[in-house]
Amino acid sequence: MNRIKVVHIITKLELGGAQENTLFTVAHLDRSRFEPFLISSHEGILVEEALKLGGVKTYLLPDLVREISPLHDARAFTETVRILKEIRSSGDRNARLIVHTHSSKAGIIGRWAAKTAGAEAIIHTYHGFGFNDYQPALVKWFYILLEWLTSRITQKFICVSEANREKGVALGLFREEQAVLIRSGIDLKRFSSPQKNREETRKELGIPLDAPLATMIACFKPQKAPLDFVHVAGLVKKEMPHVRFLMVGDGILRNEIEQARREHGVEQELILPGWRRDIPEILNASDCLVLTSLWEGLPRVFPQAMCLGLPIVATKVDGATDVITDGINGFLLPPRDCIGMAQKVLYLLKNPDRAKEMGERGRAQVKEFDSHTMVKQQEVLYFSLLA
Repeated sequence: MNRIKVVHIITKLELGGAQENTLFTVAHLDRSRFEPFLISSHEGILVEEALKLGGVKTYLLPDLVREISPLHDARAFTETVRILKEIRSSGDRNARLIVHTHSSKAGIIGRWAAKTAGAEAIIHTYHGFGFNDYQPALVKWFYILLEWLTSRITQKFICVSEANREKGVALGLFREEQAVLIRSGIDLKRFSSPQKNREETRKELGIPLDAPLATMIACFKPQKAPLDFVHVAGLVKKEMPHVRFLMVGDGILRNEIEQARREHGVEQELILPGWRRDIPEILNASDCLVLTSLWEGLPRVFPQAMCLGLPIVATKVDGATDVITDGINGFLLPPRDCIGMAQKVLYLLKNPDRAKEMGERGRAQVKEFDSHTMVKQQEVLYFSLLA
């Protein structure tokens, strides 16, 4: 049987759930049935990791940038078409071609390039939408129009949350039968067995063993509203002076975060360790997870925290309601409700037995988030499109 050529296209290989899942997928597709390829930007902390993937040919495009740029976008489109035609004509010319895109910019450019290059099937994963209610109305509806037009040439859509699937149907981006739910996978074994204990990780980070610890793991960009977490930290500290906070990540808002940390009086209590790859150990050293996002798909940090029995305080946006039941395994509050989030964080830190009980309820839910299950579900989808 001829192997199916599968090309994954994603805008930027930064450290994030969509990027890590894309790399895991191309690395673990069944090589007896699929020949994987990857197209992305030349920037990002995961580029080096992508280039080391065995059996995956990777193309890095300098013109594939996140911002709208007619010149760069035209070049990226032209180069992507060229690469797809090259892939199609190389090796087994009878092999069929599937193009699977991720993220907003790569989703638009990649799908139109796939159509131009004659791909047999075009799939797009919504890890969250590129439009949101915090954009100017004209900008938001321009992005929705682009998605609507591009959806006309897309055979199947993958959504990581029920909320995103329902929203896509409501906006007319796809019909209900065109979209499948495939969870953003995590390594359940790795998160169930941290390599360091709680004490070792805290000692490395300079956090007292007896200090309550609230952690946020996210890119420092407007979507995640990291300045709200700093505000929450300041409010919590007023009632619990010995508390500590971790903000794992980095990004364009780092300078603003450092300034806000001083303004809210948590310069010593709020630690900024940058990007980390030891997320299981970080979560194992924490007492609760906090996420202040304004919009989401379904962040992988939720099942990661749940796998380690951590309760979650998060904003009630998009896929959060898929996995967090308010008052059962965490708390959900409106975006920007810093006072409400601070109260819930204080409740969990002051009531460790209740927090543990909520965390254990979350732990019981995470089986559907296995990374290998995610890959198998995508393989089934690929075969169904070419049947």
